Amino acid sequence: MYLVTKTIKLKVPQGSNDVLVKNLYLSCDPTMQFKMRSVSGPLVSTSEYYVPGSPINGFGVGEVLDSGHPNFNAGDLVWGNTGWEEYSLIQKPENLFKIHHTDVPLSYYTGILGMPGISAYAGLYEVNSPPKKGEHVFISAASGAVGQLVGQFSKLMGCYVVGSAGSEHKVDLLKNKLGFDDAFNYKREHDLDAALKRYFPHGIDLYFDQVGGKMLDAVLLNMKVYGRITVCGMISQYNLLQPEVLRNLMHIVFKRLNIKGFTHLDYHYVYPKMLETLLPYIREKKIVYVEDVVEGLENGPKALVGLFCGRNFGKQLVKVA
Repeated sequence: MYLVTKTIKLKVPQGSNDVLVKNLYLSCDPTMQFKMRSVSGPLVSTSEYYVPGSPINGFGVGEVLDSGHPNFNAGDLVWGNTGWEEYSLIQKPENLFKIHHTDVPLSYYTGILGMPGISAYAGLYEVNSPPKKGEHVFISAASGAVGQLVGQFSKLMGCYVVGSAGSEHKVDLLKNKLGFDDAFNYKREHDLDAALKRYFPHGIDLYFDQVGGKMLDAVLLNMKVYGRITVCGMISQYNLLQPEVLRNLMHIVFKRLNIKGFTHLDYHYVYPKMLETLLPYIREKKIVYVEDVVEGLENGPKALVGLFCGRNFGKQLVKVA
């Protein structure tokens, strides 16, 4: 008995502008969970994001196999929105970025050279007044994809930088590998206000918030007058039925604080300038980027869920093949 095998060649639909990619790396990002909610609400629209029974989508790195779009050719490497699957037909290729610099790891385009890089760069340099030399900067979720970059950027600008993380291992990473001046494990602090006063006895100039909730409430007590708070995310609140109540909001008034929230979607225009800044830092090893890579698409869901209990160590991503 002979086994007959057939080879199927994947192609884009004739006459379309679609791009067919082989996914190489997929990015695990906390906000992906909004795209998986089956009920419309203030944070997500089912008609825009989620089709029941279809693959979830997020950012990834892939190789173009076939293209109907004039800007992309077979063999090009790209990053952008894709599906959690081995092959994806990208029907909005205008959201893809072509990868021109391959002397750095391709996986970096899920992190430092991708969406998290844009978030860190724009959040620090564009959204609020950038930190000045000598200022005191605090970063929550500091060992994650965005926080580790914000901390290192701030150090390069001559700031005093402290980060919070959820384990002693991550605290050690911040202090001994990423160059933070100090760090603490928020899970071991029974009084966050007291902890912040210990690390910032004279107050915080700039807080880069990715957590919200109790941490943000404690930070309000410790901001300097005219301080800035840049809000990149609030992961502690994403899965709560009732968001936590903030009790110290009057400090926004007392201290004349400037608080700004943002999303990377408004700042993709900074990407060329970001590459110009970051690529030399990476090549000269002035910036370290820590990744947590799991192998195999079948292990992706566990990796994604792990973000919400702090299992990841650095930028969480999935190597597809």
